[in-house]
Amino acid sequence: MSKIITADAQIFACSQSKILAKKIANAYGIPLGNVITSTYSDGEFQPSFEESIRGARVFIVGSTHPSSDNLMEMLLMLDAAKRASARHITAVMPYFGWARQDRKDKPRVPIAAKLVAKMLETAGATRIITMDLHADQIQGFFEKPVDHLFASTIFLPYLRELNLSDLTIASPDMGGSKRAYAYSKALESDVVICYKQRAKANVISHMALIGDVKGKNVVLVDDMVDTAGTLTKAADLMIERGAKSVRAICTHPILSGEAYDRIENSQLTQLIVTDTIPLEKETKKIKVLSCADLFAAVMKSVHENKSISSKFLM
Repeated sequence: MSKIITADAQIFACSQSKILAKKIANAYGIPLGNVITSTYSDGEFQPSFEESIRGARVFIVGSTHPSSDNLMEMLLMLDAAKRASARHITAVMPYFGWARQDRKDKPRVPIAAKLVAKMLETAGATRIITMDLHADQIQGFFEKPVDHLFASTIFLPYLRELNLSDLTIASPDMGGSKRAYAYSKALESDVVICYKQRAKANVISHMALIGDVKGKNVVLVDDMVDTAGTLTKAADLMIERGAKSVRAICTHPILSGEAYDRIENSQLTQLIVTDTIPLEKETKKIKVLSCADLFAAVMKSVHENKSISSKFLM
């Protein structure tokens, strides 16, 4: 017999993720909860739940991409839910920001991903649902359950629909080789890897290609695209080496700085992303696939105490 659910689930949105949260709520089959945010003249803000959440399972949807106000809003909403006596409080973070700082890569720097994890738990999160963390081991920074979803469940059907001949999966750096191999195994394709060296953050000093792409339709796989410097440089390199076409799939479209211009002027045929972060503008080269159905299905399974293991499969 299935467990009795004592209270309905309620879904609320941080301001930066309202569009995605509405899609998730529609897919779940319940209305999005009512939250208002009061803002002081100096920029300080205060979110407020405008309906009772006592004893409920609350899902708070919000990606924590910069600015830091997005993270702060999530923390404030978690704290408000805790003080309003919600029974379960799940932080649904399609994009987990600050994840690139997951270790000390030089002396006297913070491990921001660990700090963010502790702040979320202190604020009141009893569970975390996220997708394509920059590093899998970030799950270990939490003492609460973490459901780490894979965007491959969204991207793989789309790639199969393209029906590309001579397909080759590529990783834009050594760190993403595991992800690239997983995609190549699922698609039964070859795999190549780019080796890059950075002069500093977001600045590439050297890039080399490990593998053959001549006559191939290449798909670059990464967890995020920020300035698009790595992706566009990799695409140019592969076209120089004889690739027929180069596409890229990136879960989180941060797209800062000159990213949009770089993509438009690059050798990329298409950049395929999800809607974990809203785009600032639409372009012909960027294709957006929604992750709303995936999150809604996982959230419903969590609420009904059902297995979600099928959502982790490549």
